[in-house]
Amino acid sequence: MIDTIDQQLIAALMEDSRLSLKTLAGISGLSSPSVGERLRRLEERGIIRSYTVDIEPKHFGYLLQAIVRIRPLPGQLQEVERQIQSIPEFTECDKVTGDDCFIARLHVRTMDHLDSLLDRLNTYAETNTAIVKKTPVKRRLPPLHE
Repeated sequence: MIDTIDQQLIAALMEDSRLSLKTLAGISGLSSPSVGERLRRLEERGIIRSYTVDIEPKHFGYLLQAIVRIRPLPGQLQEVERQIQSIPEFTECDKVTGDDCFIARLHVRTMDHLDSLLDRLNTYAETNTAIVKKTPVKRRLPPLHE
């Protein structure tokens, strides 16, 4: 498990993954070398998987975001998964239980762009698409404590 100090470090890094060891030391009350060691252990244990940058796709021309529910046709499950993986505009995809096998997030420039990408799946699957109007809850961690 992780302790309160680990939780503080993770929460701080979730807000800004570029925080220095010195800043993290100030937040946690530890020395910079101690913080570095804790982070190394969290990485080794797979608790911290990466440090990343959060970009706004609109600045790259991706004006629309869609959630796509994907139901492969009989015998096409693996081909649908390959197709999704090969289309870089799919930025997230979960394999789920229920009628639809995949729920994916897709960023596109226009409605025509969306249609052209979904056409690539139509041979292998049925799709149901919803355009995202707003994201009231951004991706976040669940509570780190009980």
